[in-house]
Parts: sequence; C-alpha cells; structure tokens
Amino acid sequence: MSERQRRKLDHVRLAVAGPGARAGGAGWEDVHLVHRSLPELATHEIDLRTSICGVPLARPVMINAMTGGAPGVTAINRDLAAAAAELGLAMAVGSQTAGLREPEVVESYRVVRRVNPRGVILANLGSDATPEQARAAVEMVEADLLQLHLNAPQELRMREGDRDFRGRLERIARIVQELSVPVVVKECGFGVSRETARQLYEAGVRAIDVSGRGGTNFVWIEDRRAGVVEGDPGLEGWGLPAACALAEVAALDLSGLELIASGGIRHGTDAAKALALGARAVAVAGPVLARQQREGAAGVRAYLEGLLADLQTACLLCGARDLAALQRQPVVITGLVGEWCRLRGVDLAALANRSQP
Repeated sequence: MSERQRRKLDHVRLAVAGPGARAGGAGWEDVHLVHRSLPELATHEIDLRTSICGVPLARPVMINAMTGGAPGVTAINRDLAAAAAELGLAMAVGSQTAGLREPEVVESYRVVRRVNPRGVILANLGSDATPEQARAAVEMVEADLLQLHLNAPQELRMREGDRDFRGRLERIARIVQELSVPVVVKECGFGVSRETARQLYEAGVRAIDVSGRGGTNFVWIEDRRAGVVEGDPGLEGWGLPAACALAEVAALDLSGLELIASGGIRHGTDAAKALALGARAVAVAGPVLARQQREGAAGVRAYLEGLLADLQTACLLCGARDLAALQRQPVVITGLVGEWCRLRGVDLAALANRSQP
C-alpha cells in the first residue's frame, strides 16, 4: 500500500474518532429564523428544488467530498452513492489526485457513478490541478461539476503536504475557462472570506462552497497523524466559522455568484439557516461518514432522510414554500456571529427585517 493510500485510510479513521476531529463552533446557534404562527402552508406544498450553475438538484442537500484513493474506502463511496441515488442528492467524491496517479484505486471513485448512474456527481481535485488533470477527473466519474478544493492549513500541517501556494488563482481561472462542466471552488473547513470570494469571482468562478470552521477539523487530524498530542490551539481552531463565512460572502451580492454552505451542518435547522442566509445548497460530510461507519448505507439513508424532513419542517414554520421564499424571510443574527458580521459590514438590521411579499 502506498503512503498516499495509507493517508486516505488515516483520514477516515481520525475523522470519526471523536469530538477532537471537529473544529470550533460553526456559529449556526447564533443564526435565528423567525417563527410564523400562521404559515398557511401544508408540508406537501413545500418545494425544495434548486440548482448549481444550471445543474438541477432535486434537494438542496449534497453529500460532500469525503474519500477515495484506497481500496479500503470503495465500500464507503458505494454506500454513500446508494443513499444519494435513493434520495436524489448530489454527491462529491474525495480528491482524485490518487486516482490520476495510481490506476489501481480508480475503482474507489468510479463506483459512485456505477451505483448512481443518473445522479449529479461532482469530481474533485486540488487547486494546483492542470486543465488536463481536471478533464481526466471529470471523465473518471462522468461528473456534472468539478470541485477544486482549497486547504492550505491542512497541507501545512501534513508531513508530506505542499508548502508553496503561488499561482493557484491563475490555475483555477484556466480550469474555469477551459473545462466543459461548471467549477465549484470549495474550502476544506477553514472558510472562504469575502476577500477570497472576490478574488475567485474576478477569476471567473461562479460557485463557491464557503466550507467554514465547525465541521471536520483537518488541522487536528494531521496533527494526530504526525503524533502531536497537544497542538497549537490557535491553529487547530483556525478559520472563519461557517455561518460567518456564508454571511459575509453572501453580503457581497455579486451578480451570478452561487453559494454552497458547509461546515457544521448537522441538522435540518442548520440547513434551513444556511439557505435563508443565501446558500443555494448545503453540504454535509462528517455526520454522514460517522453513520456509514456505524450502520452502513441504511444508516446514511436514515440520517439524511431525517435531515431533509427537519429542513422541510423548518421551511413550513417560517412560512416558506420554496427556497426563494426562505431567502426572503427575516434572519436574526446574534452572539459571536452577529459581532463578526457587524464588524465586517454585514447589514444585520436588513436581514432581521426582511419580509416576504
């Protein structure tokens, strides 16, 4: 087994190891939806359809990138793909660099398309990829979109990780220009700031997964892989809380920019808050992986069914029959997230006093 394959297995093992694998709070507890006592809706009227870059999504919940690249993780992707197929959810595979370099692990990615032949699948590579690699990754899983991930903090804590991040924006711009499918740029749990979002937008990117702090903590994982028992708490808690990242990027109101929210999305109400703040979809990873490891495909399906049902309930309790209506509902932001947003220029009063026509 190669060092890369061992690393993939380490990531899965540590990601489900316990609370230490999760970063500090995502901030969703500081985001409040306003209850409507007279919603004048029935559950069957609620329409959760959405799209990303013109690709239709039956539900606004995605299974985010988790794994691939080692024989031992093929079963994980098979179970995730089965749940995605049954529930009509989009799914991203883990970084495909291993599949491009080691043909023996390609099946750990291709299994996703085989199990879910008609579903929406996202390919995945790092931001240092070339257009040729991007095309190969898309072809490998017959992808509808491509994720390009940003993960400088993880790389810097990884023994074998990158130390030079120059030229990444130019590479992203080239892929956006040359690839035949839409590109989603995503963080890996450290958050996209408004400054980075503007850079990406000016480079032609029209979809960003803000992926803030509060989900899987890859600095903690890499520290434990390296045998570090007590890491630097400032680095192990590095990044923008997910709710902060989403709020400040959404407030830019850049024409045509579509947002995905991930980082600490564990419940249907978390998803509803993120969608109300401006995300077109939310993505979950860590809780799904934990259920798969304990209960297989059935556990994944049960968890996601519950999340979707609670999301529908939250929409009804806000009086929102669809996602466009949800994004017109008032959202009150308090606590750390509120203070962050106030200092970063987000108009909290406007959010709190929105009203549906």
